[in-house]
Amino acid sequence: MVLAGLVAMCVACLLLLAPGQALAQKYGAKAAPELVRFFGTYTGSAQVTRANGEVEDRDMQVEIREAGEGFWVKWTTKRMKADGQVSAKSYDIFFEPGGRGDLYSAAMRQNVFGHAVPLDPLKGEPYVWARLDKDTLTVFSLFIDANGDYEMQQYDRTLVEGGIDLHFSSHRNGFPRLEARSFLARD
Repeated sequence: MVLAGLVAMCVACLLLLAPGQALAQKYGAKAAPELVRFFGTYTGSAQVTRANGEVEDRDMQVEIREAGEGFWVKWTTKRMKADGQVSAKSYDIFFEPGGRGDLYSAAMRQNVFGHAVPLDPLKGEPYVWARLDKDTLTVFSLFIDANGDYEMQQYDRTLVEGGIDLHFSSHRNGFPRLEARSFLARD
């Protein structure tokens, strides 16, 4: 009875990992199969809500690709400004295994030895890291301004049928600043 339950659990685990393993073989990925499941391009739009209740529409695209044993994320957000012009912001970050389970450190510049390293938040640069937790890939960003105030941003990207559910939140000194939820379809 116990053996049958153990076998059933092993089969269930293999079925959950199979899509990632198939993608890993397709892309020749060195990254963990759990991570490979996220590889692709996703597009959609979202309504971003500010702390004061104002709502703003934004178009979004996220691309997640293999990079060695880690991954690379590029995301672009576009919004229409009050004067009718389109404002676009893009971020492009490489993540490598952080040496602590499913944590990944952002390698955003090279040090004097040619190794990719994170940026320094005390110099006004964002400190970025990622976490993989089951079907959710989360990217965290910490910004510290010149007077010591800080902003934390969190991008939760959860795999769902046909794409990802995105939940973005931004807090300044612990207080909510922005929030957005959206479905982004896999291209």
